Amino acid sequence: MLYYSGVTQRVGDVDSGNTVTDFLELERERGITIQSAAITFHWPLQQDCPPGTSPKTINLIDTPGHQDFRFEVDRCLPILDGAVCIIDSVKGVEAHTERVWASAQEFKIPRIVYCNKLDREGASFRKSVLEIGSRLKGWPLVCQIPWWEKEDFVGVIDVIDGVGYRWKSERQKARYEPAELKELLSTSNQSLLTEMQVARQRLVEGLADFDEAVMDEFLAENENIPAPLLKQAIRRSIQLGDGRVIPVFAGSSFRHIGVEPLMDAIADYLPNPAERPDVEVRIGSTKSELREALKGKGKKAVDPNVTSVASVFKVFDHPKEGVISFVRVYHGTLTRNAPSFNTHMLIQERPMGILQISASKTEDIQELSVGQIGALRGLKKARTGDTLITMASGKAVPEHLRHIQIRPPEIPPPVAFLQVDPYGNVAAQQLEAALESASREDPSLRWSRNPKTDQFTIQGMGKLHLDVSLYNMRQKHKIDAEFGPIEVDYKECVTAETSPQKAIFDRPVAGKSGKVTCTVTLRPIEEGEHDSLMETGLEKDGNIVQVDIPMHGEASAVLVDADEARQQLFNGAIAGLARGPRRASPIHGCHVHITLDTSRDALESPTGGHFSGAAKTAVQAALREAFDKSQIGVLEPIMLTHIVCPEAAAGTVQHDITAGAGGHVLEVNDRSAESASEELIDVSKIYAPPDPYDSITSLRGKKSTARMVEIIAKVPYKEMLNYDEHLRSKTAGRHSMTMSFDSFARVVGHREKDI
Repeated sequence: MLYYSGVTQRVGDVDSGNTVTDFLELERERGITIQSAAITFHWPLQQDCPPGTSPKTINLIDTPGHQDFRFEVDRCLPILDGAVCIIDSVKGVEAHTERVWASAQEFKIPRIVYCNKLDREGASFRKSVLEIGSRLKGWPLVCQIPWWEKEDFVGVIDVIDGVGYRWKSERQKARYEPAELKELLSTSNQSLLTEMQVARQRLVEGLADFDEAVMDEFLAENENIPAPLLKQAIRRSIQLGDGRVIPVFAGSSFRHIGVEPLMDAIADYLPNPAERPDVEVRIGSTKSELREALKGKGKKAVDPNVTSVASVFKVFDHPKEGVISFVRVYHGTLTRNAPSFNTHMLIQERPMGILQISASKTEDIQELSVGQIGALRGLKKARTGDTLITMASGKAVPEHLRHIQIRPPEIPPPVAFLQVDPYGNVAAQQLEAALESASREDPSLRWSRNPKTDQFTIQGMGKLHLDVSLYNMRQKHKIDAEFGPIEVDYKECVTAETSPQKAIFDRPVAGKSGKVTCTVTLRPIEEGEHDSLMETGLEKDGNIVQVDIPMHGEASAVLVDADEARQQLFNGAIAGLARGPRRASPIHGCHVHITLDTSRDALESPTGGHFSGAAKTAVQAALREAFDKSQIGVLEPIMLTHIVCPEAAAGTVQHDITAGAGGHVLEVNDRSAESASEELIDVSKIYAPPDPYDSITSLRGKKSTARMVEIIAKVPYKEMLNYDEHLRSKTAGRHSMTMSFDSFARVVGHREKDI
């Protein structure tokens, strides 16, 4: 896309590792996209625009396809106006595609599908289209059909305009107008000509179900419905982002077939920012539309002092520009040096300019208006997922907007970790700086430092996630440290309510004497009571802390700031839960009830450190008591795992999961397209053109018919850590496996002893 729109002078491809957006060394090595890069280009080219119109500005955000980087994809989804979902037409719709599709469905993003790799052996456009219907549960509208010459994929035919595109090389493509195309095919490829007519007829029939204008023409038996009418109908039918209709396009990016028509489709069908509904924001636990939130309570108009509201969807350490924060503007105009208030960190920062990025080139711009995407230079604290507000000169952010967040990220808990021992103090400081910057870029990467041993613990979403994060840190910073192996992130839990533990913290903190007394009770959070506990408590890392401060006459004199005391008691409790008594793993699923003793002698000139010290001491004492009574259990992450493998290996996999790993299989499905009959979509009615080798019983056709089976199971992550490699030897690499975090569960029986 960047090559055709003139942004770059050469074409890159992911597999040989020279794409523009994949500029991380590792992405090139592994041939995968890890970072989501935002690049701006214009299309169609000026010379191809009708007189009086100009090219559209398109912001391309390239996201990773690997499931360990699911967070990276989910962060970028909310800011999109439209999406292209790319399917490998050899593999069809993969489990991970379904998962990301479901996320796009949640954010109601209009999307189209591009079936790639049609030049590969075993590629089937027909199977891909049928699977789009059965797996993505929408009606596939075939807008292009592949142009085959015998068994070679040479181009695509646009069903709507009746135009054919045939490629000889990346620069040389021939465009055949409808009349020329008919003449050419009538002599050389009669069956393709017939297929074109069938395809258009079926496209009109399919569209008629979703669009009244097409329905009227269809009922009037109009043979030649004009192309512009059909294009507008497709645009309207995907506008809501409900995924009922899925326009499908064909191509092979590697051979440059079909990319330009796909770019035309993006400009023709995907909506511009003005056509999208207002974005949803959260203030505390209430959700509303941005426009409503900006009005404030009982006001008629939007607050005129709010000059812009923007969302940071990506923080990135750019090789030339340093750390930059990609933003999308949702309201007003963001100017280059306007002080921005960060509603997550509750701090004000002033950016040092705005950049527009096209490939490795960057260009300074003065401002960003609604719907535009750019990068702010010089923000020190902003993290991925933060919301920024700018106000008219010198005005303070109104109270009701100080905590507004545009679709804040839902970060799942980490499941894997490793420990790092830096060699000496300088190395520890370097490592801390590197982790600080890495976790700003990717909030799903977490870390902590043990002040006594100086050992660092780094937690992540899986093995590949940690591998890649560490690799990137080592590339950017030379870190002198010993990195331990990647291990499963176990947690500990209390299995019964503890008796109340009273702690008196009466010693100087930072040279100031003071005294705080509090009582703490711990108990496990039962299923289904999470929401009711949240009404009185605060949650962090899977634990809920409730702080009670009874107020007596004399207490209020000593206790200057109850909110500060509450926050410090909360911090102390969280610190106390960070290391459990059994194996020094964090405590999870625990409800902590802290009562501050505010009677006459229990509180004396306390500082923040005294409150947190008292809470931490009491929590640790309660945990020790529970441990002595054998009331501490071990929890492990359970993953929802999808494994697709040849039928021959399915028995082995099921046995491994149930007998060896202590997991359980939820369902086993046949993954061949014919079997997938969903009640939502009648697959037998979907139109998909035949593949060229349907009629030839060659080896090529036989090869792609080995039955694939999908096994869905819940399995302890420990057993799946290296399972992918183990499975590769069993299936000769013909399997795919995706995992996502499901829940934490008690480790019992012989596996508990092993731990």
